[in-house]
Amino acid sequence: MSFRSDYLRDLAAVSPATSAALALRLFRFQAQYCGPYQEWLHRLGCEWQHVTRLEDIPFLPIEFFKTHLVQTYEPNVVWQPREEFRSSGTTQQQRSRHFVRDPQLYRHNARRIFEATYGPLRDWTFLALLPSYLEQGHSSLVAMVEDFVRASAQPVGEAFFLHNHAALLTAIDEARRAAPQRRIMLIGVSYALLDLAQVFGGAPALRQLDVVLETGGMKGRRREMIREELHAELQAAFGQSAIHSEYGMTELLSQAYSTGEGRFWAPPQLQVLLRDPSDPFSVDARRSAGAINVIDLANIDSCAFIETRDLARRHPDGSFEVLGRLDNSDIRGCNQMVGG
Repeated sequence: MSFRSDYLRDLAAVSPATSAALALRLFRFQAQYCGPYQEWLHRLGCEWQHVTRLEDIPFLPIEFFKTHLVQTYEPNVVWQPREEFRSSGTTQQQRSRHFVRDPQLYRHNARRIFEATYGPLRDWTFLALLPSYLEQGHSSLVAMVEDFVRASAQPVGEAFFLHNHAALLTAIDEARRAAPQRRIMLIGVSYALLDLAQVFGGAPALRQLDVVLETGGMKGRRREMIREELHAELQAAFGQSAIHSEYGMTELLSQAYSTGEGRFWAPPQLQVLLRDPSDPFSVDARRSAGAINVIDLANIDSCAFIETRDLARRHPDGSFEVLGRLDNSDIRGCNQMVGG
């Protein structure tokens, strides 16, 4: 049995008790067979054979997904991507690219994480307000929601909306009439939800939503808002006691969800470690605030160990809160290997 097939079998049954050991197994594999990661570890002088704790793993700066082909190959196996996810951005920005060997791995993993938080997909009707992601294409978020729509076998027609807010309100009414027993979730990028709230806030149709889930991102469309301000405005417009959130990104195949107050719970597939923002090698399990290093166990074919630019606070109950982003995100790391 190959490493990959053996690993995927264990990933399908991963639990909080087994996730650390699985992460160390994957680290040793990717340290040898993920080209950019292998070179990064070499330049850092890391002897991967001697790493025995998650805190001692060097993480790959997330900018590598903009400048390198971050792929892991098993010995004597070269695979071609069957799907490519790209980050959002303007035409002047270099977009991250995540090459996916097995599209179904992403979808099945996302389903499992969602259902662990919200219950069976078939209990839900999904509507999405993700205009920028739809317009730019290659969005992992759109791919995930499309799969949720299919898997839920929901009885309504169109699930995605660009700027036609009136059509969205009609779809909410139709969803409630067609399947009153189902809960309705509206998934939207932050600025689009604010646009909807500004025009139709308080509309009866919006009060029929069971969950409003924001995926972050103003993308230069609106002024940046702190989470409390954003959620308070959305709560008032949609008549919700809490606004839910998703923590995910192009470079990851796993997600974390918040069911209120901006506090995310990471599933066993996704481990969040914190580092000193000024020292990328200072990961400490006892740290209560810092920059996020993330381990995504579903990233078997790219790199699972990613140094992000997000800042977070960890709470005593194990949840984490995203506080913002570091500046100068393209300076460190990948520039050392361009042309190297």
